[in-house]
Amino acid sequence: MEREPGAAGARRALGRRLEAVLASRSEANAVFDILAVLQSENQEEIQEAVRTCSRLFGALLERGELFVGQLPPEEIVMTGSRGAMRKYKVWMRHRYHSCCNRLGELLGHPSFQVKELALGTLMKLVQLEGVHPLEKPRWEGNYLFPQDLLKLVVGGLLSPEEAQSLLLSQFREYLDHDDVCYHTMRAAVDTVARVTGQHPEVPPAFWNNAFTLLSAVSLPRREPTVSSFYVKRAELSDTWKVAHLKEHRKAFQAMWLNFLKHKLPLSLYKKVLVIMHDAILPQLAQPTLMIDFLTRACDLGGALSLLALNGLFILIHEHNLEYPDFYRKLYGLLDPSVFHVKYRARFFRLADVFLSSSHLPAYLVAAFAKRLARLALTAPPEALLMVLPFICNLLRRHPACRVLVHRPHGPELDADPYDPGEEDPAQSRALESSLWELQALQRHYHPEVSKAASVINQALSVPEVS
Repeated sequence: MEREPGAAGARRALGRRLEAVLASRSEANAVFDILAVLQSENQEEIQEAVRTCSRLFGALLERGELFVGQLPPEEIVMTGSRGAMRKYKVWMRHRYHSCCNRLGELLGHPSFQVKELALGTLMKLVQLEGVHPLEKPRWEGNYLFPQDLLKLVVGGLLSPEEAQSLLLSQFREYLDHDDVCYHTMRAAVDTVARVTGQHPEVPPAFWNNAFTLLSAVSLPRREPTVSSFYVKRAELSDTWKVAHLKEHRKAFQAMWLNFLKHKLPLSLYKKVLVIMHDAILPQLAQPTLMIDFLTRACDLGGALSLLALNGLFILIHEHNLEYPDFYRKLYGLLDPSVFHVKYRARFFRLADVFLSSSHLPAYLVAAFAKRLARLALTAPPEALLMVLPFICNLLRRHPACRVLVHRPHGPELDADPYDPGEEDPAQSRALESSLWELQALQRHYHPEVSKAASVINQALSVPEVS
């Protein structure tokens, strides 16, 4: 294609080719010149070619000049005896297919401007192809959506090679449309399966991209309506799965379960667990199916275990899940590290929720109070100002445990019966012991700590410390 150098020259030359193709089918070969510029090394020329392809194939879709149905091999059709119009439509459909594939590749271009333009163009084609389907309906009223084209988009967004967070943030606006959101969830399942099948060691970039996309998906709050669809429909049929919220919930569940069944980087476990209780579990069709992931995460230790226990706690109390090891797991997290790590505040906030029920047995609450008191002996002052009120609140909430600080007519003890090495709180003998550690902390060098430890001497009937 002869043209002047630079973006302006490319624009004029592409414009002439576009007009020629749209004006006469005899000029169809000019499409090759347009597609060739998509391969240019010049960023601005690529952008001009993308815009030209958008106008060209948008017009061809609207005019019905692309073959509709299962696309036959180009060679067979072109050498056959079928009519010239059918040959033209098949040939142009293959060019459209080549264009879409190249636009998908451009989602990984070094220039964000090119990526953004390619994404916008592909999504415009999704909308147009939805209105002018390239597949034949199987029956009257059959729901058609350009799923393969959207899979191409999702595949480009979930790149294994590079972080796509900025481009994914641009894609979020399309997720506000219920039909795009539904088919994106299904496409994500396919993409995760394909990439994990192709890579023995999946690159971290892919997992991060996948999490960014999955966490951006939010289900509709009510049954989908015509106005919430990206591909405009005259009305919604009750036979379409995309028109039912329960189907969206199933797709949401399948998306997350298929993602979380894989071995993820530890950094992603934490990101998932942080949003699990309010962004994932409430939207699942069957929240208890998350038990495998949560128990696996619970065994990872530290902050991850705590966050996993939060999800398990919700399943236990809101969905009647049986998980007898819950409090044993929580008890096992009580070690000196809880006073030093950055999740200290979250730990005690969640532990307070977990231990809030008045139906918990006294031996269990006593074991937590005793272990925390023992750990407090070597904890830093800023941590003590958090744990001492926590222990006092446990005693206020569970009167049966007050024998730990006041046991009338109790036996004289030569040694503390509490076993700090016992992993099972039921076998720790905490309820036979006392919180002598608090009395020791009343002589702490830090005046605020000494004051907090002395609260235990006051009547335990006063309100809880917040």
